[in-house]
Amino acid sequence: MLCKRCCYRNLANGEIGIQELKNKVAVGAILLDVRSRQEYDEGHLQGAINIPDFELANRVEREIPKKNQLIVIYCQYGGRSKNAMILMKKMGYTNVYNLYGGLDML
Repeated sequence: MLCKRCCYRNLANGEIGIQELKNKVAVGAILLDVRSRQEYDEGHLQGAINIPDFELANRVEREIPKKNQLIVIYCQYGGRSKNAMILMKKMGYTNVYNLYGGLDML
């Protein structure tokens, strides 16, 4: 459960909240938006790259080749990005996090 202000409970492994997002961006994390191009064009986090979830398996290794790169994935609500995080971990990415609740929590 999450209150929009700051109270996080039961975050699953690899999920982070807003404050941790800020901390990871401050140390150079890549922001990965897995929403559609249209959603991305309507508004996204500054500096984020867009690889829609349905294209992730075919594009991510080309666009983010370093498997130990710090990456925070997000979508609108957190579901697509959680699935993307799981996929990327299966592909060998070791430093990948999901923004719990997605953009709706910002």
